[in-house]
Amino acid sequence: MKIVVTGSLGHISKPMVKTLVAAKHDVVVISSKHEKVLEIEALGAEAAIGSVKDVAFLTETFKGAHAVYTMVPPNFVATDWKGYIAQIGKNYAEAIKAAGVKNVVNLSSIGAHMPDGAGPVSGLFHVEQVLNQLHDINLLHLRPGYFYYNLLNNIGMIKHAGMMGSNMGENISLPLSAPEDIAEVAANELQKMSHSGKNISYLVSDERKTDEIAKILGKAIGKPDLKWMNFKDEDSINGMVQAGIPMENAKNLTEAGEAVRSGAFYSEYRKHIPKTFGKTKLEDYAETFAVMYNHG
Repeated sequence: MKIVVTGSLGHISKPMVKTLVAAKHDVVVISSKHEKVLEIEALGAEAAIGSVKDVAFLTETFKGAHAVYTMVPPNFVATDWKGYIAQIGKNYAEAIKAAGVKNVVNLSSIGAHMPDGAGPVSGLFHVEQVLNQLHDINLLHLRPGYFYYNLLNNIGMIKHAGMMGSNMGENISLPLSAPEDIAEVAANELQKMSHSGKNISYLVSDERKTDEIAKILGKAIGKPDLKWMNFKDEDSINGMVQAGIPMENAKNLTEAGEAVRSGAFYSEYRKHIPKTFGKTKLEDYAETFAVMYNHG
């Protein structure tokens, strides 16, 4: 089968491509970077170099595909982050329709039920909605939790302030997701498309309180007394801007934290908690975190 994977060779796409190639599928990887061609080809896949902003390019690449995996590549310089995300969703929908693709696995997020108030995740709400308007396709939205690798953003804070933190609230319970666990599910669905019609699947590898997250990661890096602190929204924005994050992104991420604190962000997930979690637990990821901390 021909399977098209967006997201270049990112945290999820790369292990997914390896799995699909090993299963003898014809895999096409979309990337915006010409320097990725050799790496993509070394995995046994075909590289399609172009922009997800280019509907004609997407349409041509999607033609003849049995299934397509869609994700919105990060854009840390967008002046309208939510608008950018929503527009890429529209581009995918237009290309999928024009190319006649019948099976789609879309990377979304917990919290994507919120049309506004959830920071960048509200952009993913609009991606889901525009894809849902397509007719005669099998569509699965994957809604994972907080990516483990996002915890790496705390390394600078730990080294300079001796703590972790966010504006999400006091010792909140955080659903966590490992990219490799998401990749495994996505690859399986792209091959089998066991879900007919339009569906949503929540993917979580582990769930821990933020105090526990700090304790486990702190132990891994030799700081057993590490604490997770709760920040005020304005302090969250100022801290991110001082760390070099653009104001647009800082405001959106802080808005997402507000939604977590209010309970709105996880309200739908709480109704549909998966019976089985992924295999990568926080203790497993702590080893990777320690390596990155010590070499960062």
